[in-house]
Amino acid sequence: GIAMELIQNNRSFEGEQRIYRFDSRYLKSPTKFGIFLPPQALEGHSCPALFYLAGLTCTEETFAIKAHAQRLAAQLGLILITPDTSPRGEGVAEGDNWDIGQGAGFYINATQAPWAEHYQMESFIVDELYALVTEEFVIHPGKIGIFGHSMGGHGALTLAFKYPEKFKSVSAFAPICAPSQCPWGDKAFSNYLGTEKEEWLEHDATALVQEKGALFSDILIDQGFSDQFYSQLNPALFQQACDAVNQPLTLREHQGYDHGYYFIQSFVDDHLQFHAVQLNP
Repeated sequence: GIAMELIQNNRSFEGEQRIYRFDSRYLKSPTKFGIFLPPQALEGHSCPALFYLAGLTCTEETFAIKAHAQRLAAQLGLILITPDTSPRGEGVAEGDNWDIGQGAGFYINATQAPWAEHYQMESFIVDELYALVTEEFVIHPGKIGIFGHSMGGHGALTLAFKYPEKFKSVSAFAPICAPSQCPWGDKAFSNYLGTEKEEWLEHDATALVQEKGALFSDILIDQGFSDQFYSQLNPALFQQACDAVNQPLTLREHQGYDHGYYFIQSFVDDHLQFHAVQLNP
């Protein structure tokens, strides 16, 4: 297997929260990911796993530190995997702002210079990291789900619909539901993919649902009405797309909640329970 280096390990609810580093062949740079191993996994029992994709400006540590998901994950016996949000390091294109470049990989494979050389986040997640964690840890085959927040919610929804053979459950917090129809997506996609908008739709959850049809028994999305980025997120467009193909969607909208991790903390237990049910039918 790949040489992984354990760089941090903290006891948490009788499990372990770890951070690993390894050299990614897709990102052409060292990368880090977090993994929470519940006590069941430490005892050698095969466990379901969830990939969590974080949002703009975040890292492999953000969810582990801010979401407070370990307590229930330990009870439910869920492994939590938290990749970084982009390639990092010298020689990796940085971008001119927080919504493009490092910290803003959008979980797609870039095709345009200077991004294409390192920004291969889609292949990194679904091919490289997926293979690595399923080889190295006691993950139950066929019981892997994906969820995420904001840019990572976009990532979770799109990768679930592109790779339903790899992800059996999907949920999101305040996802970018229609990136080809909002400023964040317009900026990222025009840079990473070029101006051919047909190609953008391959990375747009609303378009993918319309193209692929109903693939999941349910999808859970939580969205705050006091989200400062609400105008960029377009949950109603995703709801319409799901309705059109009879894809069940539980879209919950909450008064007073914003875009940050206090919102995620408030509903993360529901997401873990949702995945536990979906993965253990």
